[in-house]
Amino acid sequence: MPDSNLKQKRKAFCCNYVLLGNVAEAAVRAGFDRENALLDGVACLESAECKRLISKLRDVLSDSGNVVSGLKRLAFGSCNDAVYLVFADELPPSHVIANLDLFNVSEIKRVKGGGVEVKLFDRQKALEKLFEFENTCSDRGNAASLIEALTKAPEEGGSL
Repeated sequence: MPDSNLKQKRKAFCCNYVLLGNVAEAAVRAGFDRENALLDGVACLESAECKRLISKLRDVLSDSGNVVSGLKRLAFGSCNDAVYLVFADELPPSHVIANLDLFNVSEIKRVKGGGVEVKLFDRQKALEKLFEFENTCSDRGNAASLIEALTKAPEEGGSL
């Protein structure tokens, strides 16, 4: 069964990699050990099977890369772990912090009164950038259709 378990981890890695755009984080979420996550993730990326699956997933999700994945995480991601960190009575142990999803956090700092200030990325700006990207892709498709229509030979009996 170890081979079957590895296949499942690799599939999970591919899905997480397409969504997160981060090799080590995708490997950890797929169940690989944190200590070797980067190496295991790179090994997955080198496999032909994973390359095919990642390509297929990107096509299905119509995602053109890591920037769009990151914008989607900023726009739609959870801030629960950041809230947990802010309201914790004391600093959690490092192994707990290592498992927190703090992707949406842009800055953390201690303030003079002993408190903690956490700044999050702007969801509205991320949504605006996603909207701009979608319009750009749509415009490219419209331009390609126009060029194809203009360069296509007129059908017999038809006119331009």
